Amino acid sequence: MTALTPPAETADSRFSNTFLRLKKKLERSVGEAIAAFNMIEDGDVVMVCMSGGKDSYTLLSCLMALRERAPVGFRLVAMNLDQRQPGFPADVLPAYFESIGIEYRIVTEDTYSIVKDKIPEGKTTCSLCSRLRRGIIYRTARELGATKIALGHHRDDILETFFLNLFFGGHIKAMPPKLVSDDGEHIVIRPLAHCVESDIIRFARTMNFPIIPCNLCGSQENAQRRQIKAMLQGWEREHPGRIASIFTALGNVVPSHLADAGLFDFKSLKPGVPADEGDTVFDPPQLAPAPAFPVSIMHAFDTHTRTDVGPLLHTADGADKLAGML
Repeated sequence: MTALTPPAETADSRFSNTFLRLKKKLERSVGEAIAAFNMIEDGDVVMVCMSGGKDSYTLLSCLMALRERAPVGFRLVAMNLDQRQPGFPADVLPAYFESIGIEYRIVTEDTYSIVKDKIPEGKTTCSLCSRLRRGIIYRTARELGATKIALGHHRDDILETFFLNLFFGGHIKAMPPKLVSDDGEHIVIRPLAHCVESDIIRFARTMNFPIIPCNLCGSQENAQRRQIKAMLQGWEREHPGRIASIFTALGNVVPSHLADAGLFDFKSLKPGVPADEGDTVFDPPQLAPAPAFPVSIMHAFDTHTRTDVGPLLHTADGADKLAGML
C-alpha cells in the first residue's frame, strides 16, 4: 500500500488554516451531536464500523481527536467486515489502523457469495447485504464487549432517508442519531449526524485517506436515492440555508399540529383544555426573513469581495448598505 501522507501542512499558511478550521468544525459538530443525544458515556467501548469510505474514516478521526480531550473516558475499537467482494484490497484497512495506532478487528465473512446466490442478476442487492452485515456487526460487538456501535451516516444521509420515506413510503421518518437494536441488546450511534457531506469530502481529500471503492459488489445506488440527493443538492445551490432549516425541523416536531392520532390524542380534545403547543390555527407560518436580493446577486457579490453578506439581508439598514455596495 502507498504510504499514507499526513494532512496538508504546506508553506501556504492560508491553506493550512483553512484545513484546521474545517477539522475544528467537524469535531465540534461531532461533539455537539454526542452531547445532544448522550451518545458516549464514561467507560463505553465504542466499536467504530469502518467501510473504507470517506465517512467512516472521518468518523474515526473525529472520535480519536475528541477522546483526547473528552470529559469522559472511552475506548475505541475499529471494526471492518471483509465480505469477500472481488477486488477488495484486504490489506488497506489493517495497514491504516496500524499506522494510526488504533485497536481494531477485521471480520471475514463471505456474504458476497450468499447475496449473489439469492438475488437475481440485475436486481439491487443492498437490502439483503445490509441485513447480513447487520447481524455480523451485532455479533462482533457482543464478542468485543462493545457498549456502543458507531456508524458513519451524516446529516445528508439522514435528510435523504427522510425524503425517501416521505415521497415513496408515506412516512415522516428519518434516520435516528441514536437507537436501540430490535433485540434490545445494542445501542447504535451516528456521531456525524450534524456533519455536512461536503465538509466530509473536503476533509477526507485533504487527509488523503486510502479510500476503498464502494461499488466493488457491482450494485448501483438506488435510483430513488439518487433523485433525492440531486434534489437536495439543487436546493442547496439555489436556496442556501434551506437544507439546514429542514434538518433543524427534524428536531422541532409539533405532534398536535400534524395528523398522527398515535402521537397526539385528538379524540380527547375538549374546550377548556388547550394543547401545550397553543392555538395557532389563524397564525401565519413562522418563516425566516426572505433575502432582500436574488441569491445569484448575493453569490456574485460574496465571491468577489469575500464579505459575509448574510447579516446585511435581515435589516432595512443592512439592505440599504448592500444596495449601495452593489
